[in-house]
Amino acid sequence: MTNASRLAIALLATLAVAACSKSEPEAAAGAEEHAAAGHSSAGLPSGRIAAGEELAKAKGKATGQSCIDCHGSEGNAPIDDTYPKLGGQYADYIAHALQQYRAGDRQHPLMTPQAATLGDQDIADLAAYFGSRQGQLRDLHGVE
Repeated sequence: MTNASRLAIALLATLAVAACSKSEPEAAAGAEEHAAAGHSSAGLPSGRIAAGEELAKAKGKATGQSCIDCHGSEGNAPIDDTYPKLGGQYADYIAHALQQYRAGDRQHPLMTPQAATLGDQDIADLAAYFGSRQGQLRDLHGVE
């Protein structure tokens, strides 16, 4: 192998290493920006668990009820079997459901008016709170 060939290989290897080392920080920075912006599949800002807990306790103007009045303090004790357990549910699922109630695309006599006045941050906060709770959800695995 000639010196020129060795030099060309060394140069290509150096360029490859430089290209790889540049793309990793750029990719990491992009991922950090994405996470910092709080992007979710619901398109909402980052949820704040503590703010969501306070909001879950607050009585809604439309119904005079709070989230925990119907779903329980941790989202696992609904007052009626037809009401869902929210504790441990995927936050994005809760957020999408609340957005649908707010828009009127999903109807329920209590939830539709209750969600109508929620802002995006409120929805993100409630979803973060209930999503962070210990879940008692189960699937149909093993059910005959």
